[in-house]
Amino acid sequence: MINLDTGIIVSFFLYLSLMLFIGVYYYRRTKNLSDYILGGRGLGAWVTSLSAQASDMSGWLLLGLPGYVYLAGYEAFWLTIGLAVGTYINWKFVAAKLRDMSEAADNSITLPDYFESRFEDKSKLLRVISAVFILLFFLIYTSSGFVAGAKLFSTVFGLSYYTALFVGVLVIIGYTFMGGFMAVSMTDFFQGILMFIAVLLVPVLALEAVGGPSGMVEKVGAVNENLLSPLTTADGSSITLISTLSLLAWGLGYYGQPHILARFMAIKSSSLINKSRKIAMTWVVISLAASMMVGIIGLAYYGNILEGAESEKVFILLVNDLFPSLLAGIFLSAILAAVMSTADSQLLVASSAISEDFYKVLIRKNASEKELVLVSRIAVIVVAAIALVIAMDPESSVLELVAYAWAGFGAAFGPLILFSIYWKGMTRNGALAGLITGGLTVIIWKNISGGIFELYELLPGFLFASFVIYIVSKMGTKPEYKILDEM
Repeated sequence: MINLDTGIIVSFFLYLSLMLFIGVYYYRRTKNLSDYILGGRGLGAWVTSLSAQASDMSGWLLLGLPGYVYLAGYEAFWLTIGLAVGTYINWKFVAAKLRDMSEAADNSITLPDYFESRFEDKSKLLRVISAVFILLFFLIYTSSGFVAGAKLFSTVFGLSYYTALFVGVLVIIGYTFMGGFMAVSMTDFFQGILMFIAVLLVPVLALEAVGGPSGMVEKVGAVNENLLSPLTTADGSSITLISTLSLLAWGLGYYGQPHILARFMAIKSSSLINKSRKIAMTWVVISLAASMMVGIIGLAYYGNILEGAESEKVFILLVNDLFPSLLAGIFLSAILAAVMSTADSQLLVASSAISEDFYKVLIRKNASEKELVLVSRIAVIVVAAIALVIAMDPESSVLELVAYAWAGFGAAFGPLILFSIYWKGMTRNGALAGLITGGLTVIIWKNISGGIFELYELLPGFLFASFVIYIVSKMGTKPEYKILDEM
């Protein structure tokens, strides 16, 4: 437990009150399923960019990445390069096209809905299997957010891990259940600002405590000089090609993340994408660099006293030890913001898969908009409950859970998205084969170790899915989809 006082309590109370107020406000403005799932395609440039990046980075930015840097040093440089490049390509080449094509595809409001309309799939297989993978990997992804929230509450308030876990889950469920997409996007907008301020100011202000840049390098070198080079691992050996490719491959995951792609689909107009991209890239590059600095400064300040999953608390400990209580409370609230900004988005997309892609398609084809919104809200609670069970292990690593889910989405959906918006020759069978290949490759590869299987499962999953999409599509007849004639 950290030194808890009035300043920290007040900061947390004000922050949580604001989030719940936003949920109540948008509860009154949600009239149909499109409002609840996609905000009626009404997001502006600033909200789109900041909510997309806040939901992207999550508690991983303030807990997982600093913890990884604390243990691995500047080897993490390759991971941040992969993420920055992947973010740029996603905004530059995917965002606008997906926005326009999803609207042209019968105004699709979910990815499974888009796939079905884009490929005119009457069998519903493409839609249902897409929704299955969304639910599977979002259960894992959402649990990572719950773990991060539990670590925060348990460290700050001295609660047991399990009590802290339940508290965090209840807050996240509250405003997601009530307000839907607009509540999630607006809270993510404010959370993105708070995360940016915190991750930028903490290393800048904490640097003085370790003697400035030269003092930081000297202290880290005294612990382990191998951590100061991006070309060596902690034990002094040269970083391998497999390790480098695995870290860079994180960037491939962006093209298949439903909670990020939903922001592209929800922006008012594709003409706003260019402005959003500039805002997003500024946020991402600075935030990733600052997050790495938190890990290195933490290593310089504490030495190597934090082991394993405990390393993910380095940001929390620095804030507690180096800042006055009110400021510490604000910075610690930023961690909660990071956690909530992703968990809420994931809950919403998962609930949309249940209501729009299972309930409406397989159970009640003529369900009213009011009924579908209700089903979505109930689904939020069900998905959260299952993710809660997955998060019950106190030794869970935020980074490991995120890595698995990130790979699953990137390999299952990334190739589908890219081929569907850029290749007119892609067929429905190619899409279905690629979807299954990418998702299953990640699951199988993750459970085999040694040799080539040390490669991050996202890369082989993405490559195999792309190959299968191309081969299967070429084997079929040339498609003549209506949407392609309208674009």
